[in-house]
Amino acid sequence: MEDTVMTTFDFSPLFRTSVGFDRLASMLNATHRPEQSNGYPPYNIVALGENSYRITMAVAGFAEHELKITSELNQLTVVGEQSDEKVSDGAQFLYRGIATRSFERRFNLADHVRVTGATLDNGLLHINLEREVPEVMKPRSIEIKSAKGLLQGVATDKAA
Repeated sequence: MEDTVMTTFDFSPLFRTSVGFDRLASMLNATHRPEQSNGYPPYNIVALGENSYRITMAVAGFAEHELKITSELNQLTVVGEQSDEKVSDGAQFLYRGIATRSFERRFNLADHVRVTGATLDNGLLHINLEREVPEVMKPRSIEIKSAKGLLQGVATDKAA
């Protein structure tokens, strides 16, 4: 028998009973596509608490002015643009092992996650993120009133 690789999933059962999860389905489908970047620069994602996170990227050789961080909708983009290093005094590179190439790295952010700050320290770019759940989405208690009290109020209104 020949093995076949499934490249997409059928999310129609999910859509029958759920509303607003289309973004999740497209993200899951995207995980099966080959990653377009080559793994450069390496990074870590760490949960610092229940609602706080940090992305740490190894960007040795990049200065602050060569890095750009943008957050738009639910996507965080980090771009590093660096020109090739020139050797002065007519010297030649015998071996070039230090990466000086530009990069663009994208991260998908969950709803209500925002960037709170970024620092560059010893070649590591730290990006702090915080999940801020709006008041409307926090659990709240709903008062239950008796039907008897409501019916009495209606009867009193009709008598007047």
